[in-house]
Amino acid sequence: MQKLHIYVFLLLTFVTNVVLAQTAPAKILIMGDSLSAGYGIDIQQGWVNLLEAELKKNYDIKMINASVSGETSSGGKARLPALLEEHKPDIVVLELGGNDGLRGQPLKLLENNLQSMIDASKTAGATVILAGMQIPPNYGSRYSNQFKALYVSLAEKNQTGLIPFLLEGIGGKSELMQRDGIHPTAEAQSLIVNNVLPEIKKALQP
Repeated sequence: MQKLHIYVFLLLTFVTNVVLAQTAPAKILIMGDSLSAGYGIDIQQGWVNLLEAELKKNYDIKMINASVSGETSSGGKARLPALLEEHKPDIVVLELGGNDGLRGQPLKLLENNLQSMIDASKTAGATVILAGMQIPPNYGSRYSNQFKALYVSLAEKNQTGLIPFLLEGIGGKSELMQRDGIHPTAEAQSLIVNNVLPEIKKALQP
């Protein structure tokens, strides 16, 4: 009789865990810089919050925005392991590298940092999406072209999702940029959502 009770208990525990796993919301971790942290605007108007609201119309998701203004790929690499352990995300969006580029840091450093974050995320069981970035041509066409190509190369190498350019249709348009010419206005945030949404939806498919 005691063995039967143990068997029933284990069976109920298994069934409960399966049900919970099926009903748990998909966790999306955003690892970004000021572009995702809502610099210069109300955070509620930022693209991450708008994306969350849009996704919740059709998906059971939980958004975790771990973006920090001024963040570099080195900072993101250092913070990511603890975030993966704490939140156990299903999807990790890596929106980093812009500050590396603006500081003229070696592209090999950026590549290595992003690769480490991709590896860590995949090891934790998460689907990875890279948010491609670009820097102004005044940094030199060779550097800016290689910077842009780096994201494509990493996405192909690691078979990750890729948002070709987070600020597609926004960058370079003064009416959509804040006075610093770097950060998008509140009005531009919905356009960022449009750039991000297809890859997120693809990653959410069973």
